[in-house]
Amino acid sequence: QVQLVEFGGGLVQIGGYMRLSCAAYGFVFSSYHISWYRQAPGKERELVASITPAGVGTSYAESVKGRFTISRVNVKNMVYLQMNSLKSEDTAVYYCRQGIGSGSWGQGTQVTVSS
Repeated sequence: QVQLVEFGGGLVQIGGYMRLSCAAYGFVFSSYHISWYRQAPGKERELVASITPAGVGTSYAESVKGRFTISRVNVKNMVYLQMNSLKSEDTAVYYCRQGIGSGSWGQGTQVTVSS
C-alpha cells in the first residue's frame, strides 16, 4: 500500500523556521518525483515545492522561493521541507505527495504561523 506520513508541523512564530518531514512507504521511492502541497481554510490546495527522483532538481512556488527548501534522502525514504522566514500566509495544512500533478497524498500536517 502506498502511504505517505507527514510530521513536524505545529505552531511557529512569524519570522521563524520549521522543518516538515514525510516518510514514504509501499513504492520505489527513488523512482518518483515528490511534492509538497498546502491548503489554507477556504482556499484551494496549491503546489509548494517538488523534487526530482534523485534530488538533483527542485521547483518552488513563487510565494516561497528563497524561503523554503525541499530535499530528500532516498536511502531513508524521506522528503523534507525546510521553511524559513515564515509568514502568516504560510499557515495551512501541508501535504506530501507521490508525484506532482497526480499520485497519492499523505494525511497532512498543520502549520500555524502566528506572533
